[in-house]
Parts: sequence; structure tokens; C-alpha cells
Amino acid sequence: MQDNILANKRSSFFMTDGRKITQELDELGFTIIDDVYTDAEVDQLLNTINATPVNGATFRKTKDLFAIRQFLKEVPDAEGLIFNHRLTGVIQQLFGSGFFVTKSIYFDKPAQSNWFVAYHQDLTISVDQKTEIDGYGPWTVKQNQFAVQPPVKVLENSFTIRIHLDDTDQNNGALKVVPGSNLKGIYRPETINWQTETETICNVKKGGIMIMRPLLLHTSNRSTNQQPRRVIHIEFSNSELPPTIKWSEKHQYTQHE
Repeated sequence: MQDNILANKRSSFFMTDGRKITQELDELGFTIIDDVYTDAEVDQLLNTINATPVNGATFRKTKDLFAIRQFLKEVPDAEGLIFNHRLTGVIQQLFGSGFFVTKSIYFDKPAQSNWFVAYHQDLTISVDQKTEIDGYGPWTVKQNQFAVQPPVKVLENSFTIRIHLDDTDQNNGALKVVPGSNLKGIYRPETINWQTETETICNVKKGGIMIMRPLLLHTSNRSTNQQPRRVIHIEFSNSELPPTIKWSEKHQYTQHE
């Protein structure tokens, strides 16, 4: 019953506010949508994650951060819970068809975390190998994973969905962003002019999502209220890469009921 109520709410919401959300995403670089998942669905996702053995190079565990890279590969049972009719409806409404997953990460910032991330843009993509290609570079490699900065057009044709598994605000590491910075190409953090730019804190409720453009400048503060911040971060693109490289995590998602 609750799922049907939320589905109807979401359908009605997009009929009336879909254009507004698209405008926010294009002009500000981000938008927030509540109630994409019920509390029960979030709890089921957390139970699925917690049941996953923590081992291998894609898992990172410190006192300040627990992360699972290649999340959909490492926790395959989560896919059916994530891509429900509400999330896939959001993607279809805002972006249409043709997009696929290119990267997925689970972040768990514990309640006592002092983990801090400075302002940055998400400028790299994950690919299967390193090779010289005009317009692609610089390259990095971390834990046998190649990453490269592609042409700006590839980043402009991408988006990220952050699924929030906890209520998140400025006290437990909610993202802070510079609205509209996604429209300025490569924007180095050290050149931010705070006389003209503004900063927004992106509070997101449990079960809500934040959608953002990779070129949006964003940062995350330390936790101060002893509350966790668990997020599933999924990147999407519709860009085809040059024939000598491939998306390392390319995955065509499907809708699950």
C-alpha cells in the first residue's frame, strides 16, 4: 500500500514539477527529490550491504570511511532494490533512454568520522586500460583501476545519482556545492571567487536522492553530530568512448518492481 501511495505521489510530482527539476539540474547543477525509497526499502538495502563479506581490493575500511567500489558488481543483490519503478521513472523523465551505469560506489561515513573532502569537480571516468588518446588525460591508476580525464563533452553528458540511506545535513557531512559551477567548464577550486559565488548545503532525507552534474563543485565536511551518513553513488553516461578504451563498469540497468 505504501509503495502505491509513493508511486502515485511521484507520478503526480513529475507531471507538475518535472520541468522545474530539469531546470534546476541544468542551471544549478543539482536537484533533490524526496521519497524515492520507503524506510523499509532503505533498511532492506542496508541489510543487503551488511551481509556482504568485506574483502578484496574494492573494499576500503578505515576509522573515518568505509567504501565499496564497483558496488553493483560486489553487491549484486542491491541492484533490484535500487532500480525500482520510482528511480527508473525519475531517470526516464529527466534524461530519457540511452543512459547506462559507468561507476557505482557505496560510502559510509561513520558517526565519529573526521573525513573531509575539499572542493572539487568529478573530472575522471573509469576505463579498462591506459592508452594514448587525443583529448584524454591526465591518467591515474589506483588499486588496478585506470581513470582518465575525458573531454568536457563526455562529462557534460553524464550525471550522478546519490541515494541517501540516512537523513543528511550539515552536521553529518551533507554535500556543499557552488550552484551553477557546472556551467563553467573546468573550474579549479583555488580560483573560486567567493565575492561572486555562493555555497549551498544539500540536505537530503533518508530515502531521498540528490542528482548532480560531475562538473558541479562540491565538498563534504566532517561529521559533528554523531550520526552516520551512508550514500550509494551511481554515475551514468550515454557517451561512447574511443574504440581503444572501454568503460570499466559499463552496465545496462533494468527496472525492477
